Amino acid sequence: MIERTVHLGPLTLRSPLVGASGTVGSAVDFVTVAPPEAYGALVAKSVSPEPWNGNSPPRLAPAGLGMLNAIGIQNPGINAWAARFGPGIHDAGVPVWGSAVAHTPEGFARVAGGLEAAGVQSVEVNLSCPNLDGHGLIALDPAASARVVEAVRSNVSVPVSAKLSPNASDIVAVARSVWEAGADWVVLTNTAWGAAIDIETCRPRLSTTSGGYSGPPLKPIALRCVTEVAAALPGLPIVGCGGVTRGTDVIEYLMAGASAVAVGTVHFAEPRAARRIDRELSRWCRKHGVGKVSELVGAAVSGLPRTVGPESPIPVAS
Repeated sequence: MIERTVHLGPLTLRSPLVGASGTVGSAVDFVTVAPPEAYGALVAKSVSPEPWNGNSPPRLAPAGLGMLNAIGIQNPGINAWAARFGPGIHDAGVPVWGSAVAHTPEGFARVAGGLEAAGVQSVEVNLSCPNLDGHGLIALDPAASARVVEAVRSNVSVPVSAKLSPNASDIVAVARSVWEAGADWVVLTNTAWGAAIDIETCRPRLSTTSGGYSGPPLKPIALRCVTEVAAALPGLPIVGCGGVTRGTDVIEYLMAGASAVAVGTVHFAEPRAARRIDRELSRWCRKHGVGKVSELVGAAVSGLPRTVGPESPIPVAS
């Protein structure tokens, strides 16, 4: 039996797999479709202080091996969200984390407080959604990101994380700023900016022209962010996020320095993907003599010779 437990800041997760925000609904409804046993936690879709209508259609578009979205974080607002989903959080069968989004630090703090009151076990601060029309990306600015995290941290007692953007020019600087502001871990990363054109209509495939690009092609970009932050800020826990479709993707993120790994876009095509990914992860560990998943964390960025299992040397970046 492979020990799947991992430590993420102040939390211990039964599995390194986390259901990414925006792909598992409220989490409370998702567990009626996909058994939650494979997950260490599920992150509900981002919620704002007041209801947001989102962007006009078209809001989704295929783009090569990935997908573009410009949903605009449509949601009913924190009060309605808490009333509808709060009663089911305790019985979800898996820790439910909330996700807060707003345009001001005070708005983020208000939502975070409402999420905690509703029963979530952690609050993810969504600093990095790239498809909010007319508003800048907070995660590009270390100082602005820190102000938001400080406001949230001062208003809740549950663990706080910050979801950052691969579009940041210096991801390490942003990660350092939110860590110093009180984040217990960072999520690396969210979608990247992208666009697509319909050559038959000569129109953008999204109503907003650009949106968030996700799926397998995002993995090398997000993985680069994880390796940079893990090497520069040892001690800062990381959730790797982007392009995970297989157990080997999870292993890469763990070796790069992530303590847990989010599963996202694959849910749209395969809602129960986490069960398969978990089996693939366990199979690899057995083959390579790994008894604990946590042994893999940071193997590729430690700078020290490392082997996993008695016969399977793992190269380490110098």
